[in-house]
Amino acid sequence: MRVLEYGVPGISTLAGKPGEVSRGLDGSDAEQVVAVAIAHATPREAAAMAETFANIADLVKTIVGNHHRQSLEAIVEALVPKAPPTPNELKEAAMLARARTAVIDSGDWMTAAQIAVAAGFSASNPSAQPNKWKRDGAIFAIRHNGIDYFPSYGLDPQAGYRPRKALADIISLFGDAKDSWGLSYWFMSANSYLGGKTPRDLLAREPGRVLAAAADECEGALHG
Repeated sequence: MRVLEYGVPGISTLAGKPGEVSRGLDGSDAEQVVAVAIAHATPREAAAMAETFANIADLVKTIVGNHHRQSLEAIVEALVPKAPPTPNELKEAAMLARARTAVIDSGDWMTAAQIAVAAGFSASNPSAQPNKWKRDGAIFAIRHNGIDYFPSYGLDPQAGYRPRKALADIISLFGDAKDSWGLSYWFMSANSYLGGKTPRDLLAREPGRVLAAAADECEGALHG
């Protein structure tokens, strides 16, 4: 068992098996005890949790005890990063926000429910097939406000709105080098290998060229 003494008088935490904690409380003069039962945890994990509880115990006690301004300030101090973002970080965040907005506003995206209607899938579980495609690497999806959006340019209407075959090869080629948002940026960006056209515009007509452009980018990044 591990006993952690917090740096404020009257607050301590214990971690261990129930019997060990019970014995550790024998003789304690504490007026109140808070116990948290963990179904599955290693001793190290339990000790880490106990230490975490200790770190917030006095803050919670202060907040509950009074509602003065300093309590709110304590919460803010606990939640806000210790150092403000640098100008470069702010610039990067602004660029990322603009890029994601451009992707969302492009109109290239369909929800699983919309795909289910277009493809004639079961209405009882419309996300089942698109999610399986995503798990299998046949298509990717960006997540926005808790909803998955699939690229409409990656679906073939002539094949019942199934994923285009070349898309799986492109996703596999990039691997971990690009996440779903990275793939969305690449598909909608003008590509010099494609003569200034975007991969999304050529995926249906010239999938081989798009795959070659992806391979060229991967090779360039590798030698880079």
